[in-house]
Amino acid sequence: MKVINLSEQSSIINQYLAEIRDKSYQRNRELFRNNIRRIGEAMAYEISRTLNYRPKTVTTPMGSAEVMRVKDNLLLATVLRAGLPFHEGFLHVFDHADSAFVSAFRMYTNREHTEVGIHTEYIASPSVKGKTLIIVDPMLATGGSMVAAYEALLNTGRPAGIHIACVIGTPEGIEMLRANVAEDVTLWCAAIDPGMNEHKYIVPGFGDCGDLCYGEKL
Repeated sequence: MKVINLSEQSSIINQYLAEIRDKSYQRNRELFRNNIRRIGEAMAYEISRTLNYRPKTVTTPMGSAEVMRVKDNLLLATVLRAGLPFHEGFLHVFDHADSAFVSAFRMYTNREHTEVGIHTEYIASPSVKGKTLIIVDPMLATGGSMVAAYEALLNTGRPAGIHIACVIGTPEGIEMLRANVAEDVTLWCAAIDPGMNEHKYIVPGFGDCGDLCYGEKL
């Protein structure tokens, strides 16, 4: 698996990350969601540079022009609920792509909230057969929910290529993916943080993305 850490490059993504990590900035949910969207847009552009293109002639009011169009048949898949604004950012760039949604969430399996299991409850997806699949989820902590989504989506067919995109990942999550996804998968991270705390939250991270976007859950 190829891993690309975009925080190692100079780009506006680093400013968006700085803002979503800031506790004072997080008080405004719309500003927080907007930066998650903008990271999605910027990351989608980076991924677009790796896709296949074909020439096409289009008619303009003044004549004709030779242009390049994306050749790949794209499918954007999102892990609910935290992935929704991230997904929107990708859709702003890949506006012709199909979409898929997976409800894969973690549940603590002990009283101390130090061990987690993953529960996949729902999937709505077309076949991924022959498509370029892009799975987006802001947080790659343990990697369990991403692996669950990956496996659920691949039950619908064999894609032509796979990209996985997250805002923040951890070494543990990356190793979980390495052990469970195909070698030709590319993982895109806006940043990779050192690890997790005892409750499996990314440190320093920025907190619970779903709660910060939409409010606390029971």
